[in-house]
Amino acid sequence: MAWHCNGVTNRDMVLKLKESGILTTIRAEAAMLAVDRAKYCHEADPYLDRPRKIGYNVTISAPHMHAYALSMLSDQLFDGAKALDVGSGSGYLSACMAFMVGPRGRVIGIEHIPDLIEVATRNVREDCPHFLQDGRLKFVVGDGRLGHTADGPYDAIHVGAAAEILPQKLIDQLAPGGRLICPVVAIEGFQRFQDLLQVDKKADGSYTKQKLMQVSYVPLTDPNTQLRN
Repeated sequence: MAWHCNGVTNRDMVLKLKESGILTTIRAEAAMLAVDRAKYCHEADPYLDRPRKIGYNVTISAPHMHAYALSMLSDQLFDGAKALDVGSGSGYLSACMAFMVGPRGRVIGIEHIPDLIEVATRNVREDCPHFLQDGRLKFVVGDGRLGHTADGPYDAIHVGAAAEILPQKLIDQLAPGGRLICPVVAIEGFQRFQDLLQVDKKADGSYTKQKLMQVSYVPLTDPNTQLRN
């Protein structure tokens, strides 16, 4: 059912994601109901199940990918948790994560293009201003490949662009029991594709990796390369 969860309203979109078995937790569902995608996607028909351009050669992901991510990270986005959203873009997923961690939690959205930080902040201010006012959500300018050590370690890390290799610095910033979701480029012969990887850190600091599915994301790169593409 992925790519077929189009909605006329935000609630309609969320219900279709739930009925399709993509949105699998009550808390993830509540977050997507509370955060209105139309405030972050400023094109016609914002509830279509497909990625949409938001400028600067980046997109807001399709709703089903946000539903997958929030469902996979639900246990780590508990009340009071700390989370990092790498490539926060429009601010939509950061806001959903902020809803899930509650006022005692902290979500950092990191982007390397300052103008996108301004866009995300404006979007959240128009939709869920209390997330900014109570300090649970903050956007910072930086190289997401390096993470953001100042507010770590993190219980949940989401990467919204495809890395050439799994960023070790992000794994290092996971808290014990934390989970990282990251698309990573894979090459087999002449074929180049992307695997969505799940990394879980154990109490002793070791970690496991699991391939979840093949995906298609914009590259996780530096600002100049992004703007040239």
